[in-house]
Amino acid sequence: MARNMQPVAKRCKALNLSPAVMGYSKKTTNRNPKGQMRRKQSEYATQLTEKQKVKFVYGIMEKQFHSYYEKASRMQGKTGENLLTLIERRLDNVVFRMGFAMTRREARQLVSHGHFTVNGQRVDIPSYLVKVGDVIEVREKSRSSVKFKRLVGEDAVMVTLPKWLERAKNTLQGKVVALPVREDIDFPVEEHLIVELYSK
Repeated sequence: MARNMQPVAKRCKALNLSPAVMGYSKKTTNRNPKGQMRRKQSEYATQLTEKQKVKFVYGIMEKQFHSYYEKASRMQGKTGENLLTLIERRLDNVVFRMGFAMTRREARQLVSHGHFTVNGQRVDIPSYLVKVGDVIEVREKSRSSVKFKRLVGEDAVMVTLPKWLERAKNTLQGKVVALPVREDIDFPVEEHLIVELYSK
């Protein structure tokens, strides 16, 4: 399985992203402080940066990202918005959004190791697309691990859930109550530039 192993802080700086979007609150880099003083980017470079930004945030490789784009272009509505909402529905992203993992990278690993069920069925595919009504839950066998015990109890970290997801406090279960919309994407991205890049 191909993985993006780039340094998070360095890549976030290059893409003009806050590390908080990735789930890292304390990562910064002091390298190349004058790095933003570059010459004007070409139109192609701007479009490419937007694509790389989305791929980096969600940890998706080119081949899979392109297949999401193809699927989004066949759906009704704006292709760019369809693309973002499709990717937002990935199981690893939902696990991260529900607060079961600190970062999307960690969420992907937890899903791959089979710690979650969807509607009672064990799913170990991070790219699995959730639907409205799906119940995502930590497997019974995994609940005794230190990692998941920390998520319930008095000192459990409170997570701000997007409105399309629901999770009762102190439980290891969440539900998809609606499909995500464009407003649920919590980092700056100009998706129309990605569409323009692929339309060439």
